[in-house]
Amino acid sequence: MLASKPYVIGLTGGIGCGKTEAAQYLKTMGAAHVDADAISRALTAEGGEALGEIRRVFGDAAFHPDGTLDRAVLGRLVFANEAARRALEGIMHPLVQRDMLLAMDAAADAGAKVVILDVPLLFETGMDALCDETWALYLDRDMQITRVVSRDGISREEAERRIDSQMPSDQRVARATHAIDTDRPIEKTRAELEQLYRAALKKAEKA
Repeated sequence: MLASKPYVIGLTGGIGCGKTEAAQYLKTMGAAHVDADAISRALTAEGGEALGEIRRVFGDAAFHPDGTLDRAVLGRLVFANEAARRALEGIMHPLVQRDMLLAMDAAADAGAKVVILDVPLLFETGMDALCDETWALYLDRDMQITRVVSRDGISREEAERRIDSQMPSDQRVARATHAIDTDRPIEKTRAELEQLYRAALKKAEKA
């Protein structure tokens, strides 16, 4: 017997906008969670499938002497150079998307009613086409910069480069089914997430 297709919510948002916290909260309500960042980290961990091509394109300078990826060096390279960023995306995106599709199939086989497709570059990569609806978290730019600087221990200039490497927040919000402001007490954000999730769950149960 074929598993029924889960209702898929694409969750996205700029760096520092609280996407990880939102996804974790949705998991507590029963959603299956497919995390693009976690998949990317697995692909670039020791022995990861993406390492060979990354070394070929970026050279030994992107690696520690023990052969593990130097994420700080690679990050500085790709956030400062659009061609380098696109080269890395060309390596990573097909692998990440493949593994996300496999994870979605596994969630369906496990009987999940709702799947959260957690993708920072949801619209940029076209993965919104897999979603029944999309939710975009957003934040005032100055607050976003402050959060990224505090969280990652980087300069304001570096934080701005990372933010500017992604789709502008207003474009992301305009394309999303629902836009969620995270510049407020976390309890209010959670209340909105819960309301939206329960509405999505009802749609899933009617399908």
